[in-house]
Formats: sequence, structure tokens, C-alpha cells
Amino acid sequence: MSENLKILHIVAGAPTGGAETFSQDAMCALHEQGVEQRVLCRPHPNRVNAMEARDIPYTPLTFNRFKKRAEQKIIKQTIKEFQPDLVHCWMSRAASFMPAGTGIPVLGWFGGYYDLKNYKTSDFYMGVTRDIVRHIKENIKDPSRAFVGHTFGTLPKDEPVSRNDFNMPKDAKVVLLLSRMHWKKGVDTLLEAAEATTPDIYYLLAGDGPELNKYQKMCTQMGLDDRVRFLGWRNDRAALLNISDICVLPSRYEPFGTVIAEAWFAGVPLIAAKAAGASQYVTHEEDGLLHDIDDAHTLAAQIQQVATDTALAEKLVKGGTKTYEELFSKDVVVKKLISDYKHMIADAAEQPHIAAQ
Repeated sequence: MSENLKILHIVAGAPTGGAETFSQDAMCALHEQGVEQRVLCRPHPNRVNAMEARDIPYTPLTFNRFKKRAEQKIIKQTIKEFQPDLVHCWMSRAASFMPAGTGIPVLGWFGGYYDLKNYKTSDFYMGVTRDIVRHIKENIKDPSRAFVGHTFGTLPKDEPVSRNDFNMPKDAKVVLLLSRMHWKKGVDTLLEAAEATTPDIYYLLAGDGPELNKYQKMCTQMGLDDRVRFLGWRNDRAALLNISDICVLPSRYEPFGTVIAEAWFAGVPLIAAKAAGASQYVTHEEDGLLHDIDDAHTLAAQIQQVATDTALAEKLVKGGTKTYEELFSKDVVVKKLISDYKHMIADAAEQPHIAAQ
């Protein structure tokens, strides 16, 4: 499949994180469909390596507010040279750097409930969940310019890992957390739950962040070092899911959480807190289990139940696969993204004032 599209991506995110990871995954998937792309981004190694491996041209920017005018000139020059059909600004900082009056339609992407003040030069808007799109529509004049753009859970194959790599028994039950080490993510709730589960259940915590040392100390104080492994940031999500029996998302705040879709793709039973994303998309006891935020007692009981009830685990996997195939497969998500791009481009062509702001 070859798409006659030219898209300029502007990404100002951190080195790691769910939204940053998805923006990169989306660019790689669009490349597979023949979409011509250029990227303006911070020169984080993961992104640079992904772009270079696919010969996608990129230009490094700092997105430092003190350099805003100079970097806006680079954006304008890139638009002049590349002549994209559309500029896709990933998240609020990227959108805030987009200069006005380029004559090219601009899409502003929302991974959360962002303030629209940073999207003044955006012509169209895309939210990662239905409820984020509701938030957008309530704050723009023309609701027809807001689109739902789900992330996809489809993961590339990784070099395999084994439980032995992490000093865990072969017959252990393994619970996986793919998350930043941040208070919002409920890592402390998971450690409290781990303390209440049986000794044959082990925990892999994959992620980095500002609270990592705090949680490592907490783990030691709770006497859990023999069953909990802190792995740091990992790029082999598929490999880790492959050796896990349960995937958890105990977040206090989570607009979506792509790990939900990744667990469904990998066929791993999902347990999640009732943050915004999981509450919208996970159906309790059908494609996952839900528990109240900060409820370590129920989380522990659910982990223990899924670890011992094979029928329940199989039911959750079957339901998760169904939801994944309907909404969150790479094919479904990328097809819709390309269709939405074309809709925006056509809309802007019919209404030239859209891209003239």
C-alpha cells in the first residue's frame, strides 16, 4: 500500500513515556504504508535511531522557550522546503511552537486533558480517547474538527527473554508493570498489593522516572526484594509480556494507557485501576478486572485470583483479544489515522481560511 501523503511531525516530548513512544510507533507504521514524512524533534536516541533506520529525515530542535523564535524560523523553513500536506503536532509543547500563517493545515494531538491555550495555531484536534475528544469539543468553536485517534497495542517482535534472566523461578507467577516511576502511576499501591500476595508471585517493574529510588527503598523496607525486580526503562515490551502471567496498571491518573492495548495484543490478563482510560475501555470481568484507585487490598485479591483461576484468566484474554481487534490493532488505528489526515487536508482545501490563521 502506498499513500500519496506528505506529513511533517513536530514532537517535543521527553526521552521516554507512553505518548512519546506512540508518536514514534505511529511514524514507523505510517512509513510502512508509504507515507512521506519529516520530523522535527528533540534528539533523543530512541527516536533518532528509529528515524535513521527508516531513512526518515529529521531535524533536531530543543523546544526551549528562550529559543522559540529561532526554532519557529526552522519550522517555517522546513515547511517551505518540504511542502507537507499537513503538520502533525504531537502534544502541547510541540503545538505551542507551531508558527501561525503557514498556509498548511495543522493537527494538534492530545494524549491527555491539555489546556487548549497551547493549540492556538491548530486547525484540527485529535484525542487519544473518546472522553478527551469530549473535552476538546467543549473548548472549540467547531466540534467537527475534533477526532478520536486511538493508540495501537501491536508490538514488534523482540529478542526473547526468560524468567531466568531476572532470577525468577520457572514455575513462578509473574506480574508485569510497564510504567513510569511516578506517583500518578500507583506504583506504591502495587507494592502494597505485592506484600499481600503469596510468595510464588513475582513482580517485574519496567520503567524509569523521578520516584524510582523512593520505590526501591520502599520495596526493601517492605521485605519484597526477593520477589520484585526493578528493570529500568525497557524497549522490549513484547518480550516482557511474553514471560508474564498478568499485566497491571494501578494508575491514579491515566488518560488512557497504551499498556492496556498492549496487554490485550499479547494475550496477557489485565488488571487496572479505575482511572479515566481504563474506566472508558475496560469492561470488568470481560476483558480485564477493575479496582478502585489506591485500593491495594482489592488489587492483591485480583492478582491472586487471576494467578490461580485458569478459567478466569482465559476469559479475560479472550475478551481482551476481541476489544483489541475491534479498536486497537495497528491496522485499524493506522487506517483511521490516514483517513483522518485525508479528511483534514480535503477540508482545509475546501475552506482556505482554516490553514490561514
